[in-house]
Amino acid sequence: MISEPELVGGAGFERPEVLTEAPPPRPPRARRPWLWALGGAVAASAVWGGGLYAYGREEPAGVDLKGYRQVEDLCEVARLEALTDALGKRRDNGSSPTVDEPAIGEMSCTVGFGPEGGEQSVGITYTLHKMVDPGPEFEARAQQFGLLKKVDGIGEQAFFDDMEKEGGRLRVLDGPAEFQIDIVSQDYMLNGEEITSGTRADLSGIDVPMTQDLLALMAALKK
Repeated sequence: MISEPELVGGAGFERPEVLTEAPPPRPPRARRPWLWALGGAVAASAVWGGGLYAYGREEPAGVDLKGYRQVEDLCEVARLEALTDALGKRRDNGSSPTVDEPAIGEMSCTVGFGPEGGEQSVGITYTLHKMVDPGPEFEARAQQFGLLKKVDGIGEQAFFDDMEKEGGRLRVLDGPAEFQIDIVSQDYMLNGEEITSGTRADLSGIDVPMTQDLLALMAALKK
């Protein structure tokens, strides 16, 4: 047992020393780098999101149509007066369904010229590119069809495929507008045999009236 004197006279516990002076202030703790990164990411997201919002509100710019317009009946607009002089009376017209979409418009027309049974057929296609510039690929596509003869004085680019007495094909690009005009002789069948009319026009040099009529059509489509 522990006796009472031991309880009273013992050394007991020492009281802790009381500090009277305040400790020196700690140096400021550096900000965590990930907070800076997070703040930058939030700011960037806000700018990017705002850009998307602004972009989403804008209408598609498309391309400059340079005055070209969509028409319902290409045969009505295409007068083809020079080809009428070269080939004879203009006969029946025929039109294909018109494409009128936000990105592209396309119209076509087929016209017969000359006496029945020995007539020539002229086909015209007018394509209006409303969103994409067709210029970079136009020449490559012309070469694919064998149109290697360049034609000056019409549009920005033009190529002609001369089939001599059988006709020809002219392709023209003017800004967003692409044109193709073909002319071929139409023979007909009788009792299973192909008959060629002796009155069929000589199509040598037909590129001249084709070019004249296409220039007139291009001007009419800008009115």
